[in-house]
Amino acid sequence: MSRITDYSFLFQSMFGTKGTKGTSIIGSFQLSQLNSGSIQAQLRAAGIDTNSRQYKAAIKEMMRNGNGAMYTNIQCIKNSMKCYDKDGDYIDPTTGLAGLLVTDENESSRKRIISIPESSKDEMFEQTKKEFLRENGVLNGDTTKRSDVYTNLHRKVQKNDRLAAGYTMQQYERAYRQAFLAAARKADPKWEIGKPIPSGALDGITRESVEANLKKSGSSLTSLNIQI
Repeated sequence: MSRITDYSFLFQSMFGTKGTKGTSIIGSFQLSQLNSGSIQAQLRAAGIDTNSRQYKAAIKEMMRNGNGAMYTNIQCIKNSMKCYDKDGDYIDPTTGLAGLLVTDENESSRKRIISIPESSKDEMFEQTKKEFLRENGVLNGDTTKRSDVYTNLHRKVQKNDRLAAGYTMQQYERAYRQAFLAAARKADPKWEIGKPIPSGALDGITRESVEANLKKSGSSLTSLNIQI
């Protein structure tokens, strides 16, 4: 996930770099000085809880992308803290939701099937069908609205379940598409992706009929009878 991390450039542009005689920028300090008593006192006086997960997450990110000699100031730290919630979890700037950042720590644990709202599955089924018919089976990244479906789902579930919910939805989305592909080819064995969908080919496909044909296999949902 792309984030603004070149803090040193930011401060060079705003204040200039360290003076030629080694003097520091007014109102700023080096990251390596963060743990000094005077800087800690300034942070607390500014209302920053240096023991909070929010603060620690912001500083960890700044340290990871900078170095001890890089300059920062209190306002920059406050701005960086706004990117995290009280638990120190990154807040997605597009949706305003936390719990969506994939890390090395959660990469494996997010891949699990959980219960997700029926309304979300309905929305995904209808959106997948609509786009399948409109694009003649082509996956068009320029016109799809699938990300809206995922965002709506994420808003309905608890933060700690959002990644797993998204992963589960991907399994259902794939199953719906496989069912539509199979139905189109059944209606016309010569049909190919990109050609008009045979009239009425998807009329007998419902979300319930697709899901009745699914079986949980480890961390995936597999279709029992559909051959693509």
